[in-house]
This record gives sequence, structure tokens and C-alpha cells, in this order.
Amino acid sequence: MSSGNNSQQPSLVGGHAEWIKGATESTIGSVTGSQAWTASGEQAKAHAVDAMKAAGEKRDPSTQGYGKVEQKLGQVAGCEGMVNEGAASKKSE
Repeated sequence: MSSGNNSQQPSLVGGHAEWIKGATESTIGSVTGSQAWTASGEQAKAHAVDAMKAAGEKRDPSTQGYGKVEQKLGQVAGCEGMVNEGAASKKSE
């Protein structure tokens, strides 16, 4: 019930970190046959996607972002949103 939204603003970096954590948990679950790990990982990934979408909507690509670096990391990680955010960003160096 805080009236300040600054501390609650979604973060792209935090969302990506959560997605990686979820992907790792899901992979561990798949390898070990643990449904709990798999479900937890998938839930974390879904939450991370929502957080990244919310953060992306609040970002001004002309002044924020990492440009080509973000785009390339998105390609490596298989994150379409990161690729798109990087491509839209004006910071290319």
C-alpha cells in the first residue's frame, strides 16, 4: 500500500535474471524428472516475461537501452523481446 511507484517499477535486467533462473530450474527439473522443479521454473519464466513486458512498455528507446549489445545478447539467449528492445534502442555503442 505504498503510494510511491518508483520502488515497484519493473526492471528489464531483473526480468532477464529471473527468466534465466527459471530456465535453469526448468532444465534441472527435466533432467532429474522433478515435476516441482520444472513447474517452479516455468512459473518463474512466465513471471519474468510479464515483468520484462511491463518494463519495456515504460522504457524510452531513444534514451535507454543497450542497442546492439542488447540485441546480440538477446539473439544468443534466445530472447525475442531483448532482440527487439536492443534493435529499438538508440545506444548502439
